[in-house]
Parts: sequence; C-alpha cells; structure tokens
Amino acid sequence: MNRLALLVVCLACGDVAGAPRRGATVLFASGADLQSPNALVTIHPLAKQVQRYVLFTTLARYDSALTPQPYLARRWQWSADRTTLTFRLFPGVPWSDGRPTVARDVTWTLEAARDPATGYPRLTDLAAVAGVQAVDDTTVVVRFRTPQDRFPDVFTDLAILPAHRLDTVPRAGLRRAAWNEDPVGNGPFRFVLHEPHRRWVFDRNPGFPAALGGPPRIKRLVVVVVDEPMAKLAALTAGELDFAGITAAHADFVRTKPDLVVRSYPLIFVYGAVFNTRRPPFDDLSIRRAASLAIDRQEIVDGYLFGFGQPATGPVPPFLPGYQPVEPTPFAPDSARRLLAGRKPRIELLTVGSGEAALEQLLQARLAAVGFTVTIRQLELSAFLDRVYGPRHEFDVAVMGIPGDPGLGYLGPILALTGLDAPAVDPAAQQRLFAEHTPVAWLYLARGVSGANQRVRGVTMDVRGELVTVSQWWTEP
Repeated sequence: MNRLALLVVCLACGDVAGAPRRGATVLFASGADLQSPNALVTIHPLAKQVQRYVLFTTLARYDSALTPQPYLARRWQWSADRTTLTFRLFPGVPWSDGRPTVARDVTWTLEAARDPATGYPRLTDLAAVAGVQAVDDTTVVVRFRTPQDRFPDVFTDLAILPAHRLDTVPRAGLRRAAWNEDPVGNGPFRFVLHEPHRRWVFDRNPGFPAALGGPPRIKRLVVVVVDEPMAKLAALTAGELDFAGITAAHADFVRTKPDLVVRSYPLIFVYGAVFNTRRPPFDDLSIRRAASLAIDRQEIVDGYLFGFGQPATGPVPPFLPGYQPVEPTPFAPDSARRLLAGRKPRIELLTVGSGEAALEQLLQARLAAVGFTVTIRQLELSAFLDRVYGPRHEFDVAVMGIPGDPGLGYLGPILALTGLDAPAVDPAAQQRLFAEHTPVAWLYLARGVSGANQRVRGVTMDVRGELVTVSQWWTEP
C-alpha cells in the first residue's frame, strides 16, 4: 500500500492526514491482514493480540512478571489434588449484541478448542483436560486427567467466544463462519469494519465494566495493513501512522524524528528454517544437519538485525522458566560439506513477503556455498499458511517467525509441522528432540522494534505484545 492509498484509508476513517488531526483515533500498522478474529483458528501473532486485548476477554491475563491475574474469571481455585480448577466469572460482562457473557460461552469455547475438527492450533495444550462443566452462569469447572503443576497458559491465550452466535456452526466450518466477518465481542473495543487487506476498525466500548479495566481512553483503533516496509516507514515519519513495526536498519533514522520514538522489547518469538521431514531431501537427518551447520547466525544478527536480537540455540528464549540449555550450532561450512558428501540437494525457501527478502538471500548464499541449490519463493500470508500448514504440506523449508507462549505450548505444534514423529509432550523432552533431530535450523531470537508517535501515551510494549496496554493508551490534546 503506497502513501496515497494509506491517506485514502485515513480519510475513510473520518480522519485526515497528520497525527495532530486524528485526535483520539490511533492508527496501528500491520504487515499483513489479521487472518481472523476467531481465536479458535488463528496463528497470526497480531491477530491473537487483537483477540486478547481489543475485541474479547480471556479467563486470565499475565502481568509484566508473567504471573496470571484475574480477567473474565474474577478468581479461581484448585482442588487439593490439583485435578480440578474452578473459575468464578465476573457476572454479566456484555457482548456487543447486548447478551451477557455466561459460563456456557466458556464451556463452548473450551470444548470447541478440544475438538480436533475445529483445528485449534494449541489443541495439545488441552490434552490433559478430561471435561468442562458450567455449574451455573458464573461458575466453570475444568477437570484434568492428571494433577497440574501450574496454571495452564492456554487460559491466558484463548479468547472466549459467544456460544449463542457460533454453536450452530459445525466445528469443521468455524474457519469459514460468517461471524468471522462481523464478530460480536465482549472486550474493551467493539468491531466496526473490516476491509480485507486494508484495515480493521474498532471503536471504544463504553459499556466495558470498570472491574475489568473500564472503557478505553482512546476512541478508535484502526489496524492498517501496509505490507511494504518502505511505505510503512514513509507513512510513520509523515505522521500518517502512529505505530509501525520497523526494520532494525531503520531504527537510527526513526530516532532522528522529534515526534517519534523507537520501542524495542523482548519477544517470545523465534525465527527458524522449518524443514519438511515428510519428503526429500529433508527426510534425511544428515542433510538437515548440513543445512543448519551452513548458516552463520551471528552474521544474521549483525548484518540483518543490526543487533536487535540474538542467535537462537533452540525454540525457547533463555528468559523463560522452561528453557533447557542447548549447545549452540556452530557455523561450520566444512562440516556441512562433509555431511553432504557430494550431494547437491535442490530446495525452495518459502517465505512471506513481497520485498527484498534479505534474510532469505543470506541463507541462500550460505547454503549454496556448501552445495545446496536454492531458490526463494515469497508468498502472501494466506497462501504461505496454506502451503505450510495445509494438509498437503507443500514446502521444502519454510523461513518463518514462530510466536511462542510462556507455557511452551507452541513446541508440540512446531514438531507436528515438521512432520517429525515426536510423541513427547513434556517441554524439556520436546527441546531435546529439536536438538537431537534438527527438524528446524533455529536462526535468531527476535526483539520487537517499533516506531511510535509520542502523541500516544500510556504505551507499554513487552514480552506480552505491543497491544497489551491498548485500553490505557491516551492521546495528547
């Protein structure tokens, strides 16, 4: 989207170009469309943040120390043997159609997530759940097959959806439900409009209960889709956007603008080259190891990230409690050549985007230097997701960012994505499988880098995401 098109979007919102004239409307750039507001079928990181912090509520939410705090559930209690968790909900939190949020909404959401037909990406996180029961309108009981040693992270991540709007949709059809285009929410903002591949518009919910934080201070949040990094940068520096993710290479330039600030924050977000072990050449462990040894991770951090990140040794950042120390993969091209033993594998690097593909070109050069023949194919997000996550898994190696969670529930789905036969469900064992079988060449642990207009105040961006305090944002008069 060029700057002229972006200006048209702003005018359509009732705004004109320039931050001072937007008042309490905040424009937040996304590099891709939000995929879906439906929390049961979404993997897109920003879409999940919109679900958790904008449009819906979760049972609990993390504070800055990643300790679960009450949200839709005002309190909870474990049984003595930690096999039963009872939630007490805040009563009467209204959906935007006027109906109250009740325990049935929670039980329907959790049961739909537990049904494999739905395709919930974190299905394995609910494997220990034996049953869910609504005792009354404000009480939900979750029973587990085995004692649980901690509060399940999935209850901070899965937004509760309106059963009265979705319970007639077959679970296998939830991805295509008409509700996805006109969602009813119960969060601090209300859905107004979605123009595919252009923008999502949310207005302040004046009826959001004070006990859950009260109505937002800004009047409107617009998520604008801008897939070209340079167009995004130009719009940010011209005052046509309030927030935009920027490349590390542009951070110093943004800092020169008096109205802007660069925000950098840790993420549970690891980049990797995900190998498809279902088919040649990456069904061969020696070729997977050769590809991993051929990659110079420090080169990526220094030359591509400009220091905004660190080389990855595995899928888990060291600052998370469940991290298992892993010996880093060295940059060893001679060892990679020996493992290839004269073979010349032909592979395609699949990625999302339409720009220069600088990271993929670095990988292409390093892999070619040891004997791989490498082509790069960039796809729009939905096409990429279909190729990689679809039932045919039509890819050799997918270069992608993988959003994580404090409970490490993302490890199982990554293993499944690679096609590796890996029944382990314990996060420590899963990390060992990644180290031993190399189904992914881990590249780097990312830091978030955003340019922000200083007219928007009350902003916190941290490991929980960019939108974690969106309901507390306010704008300078």
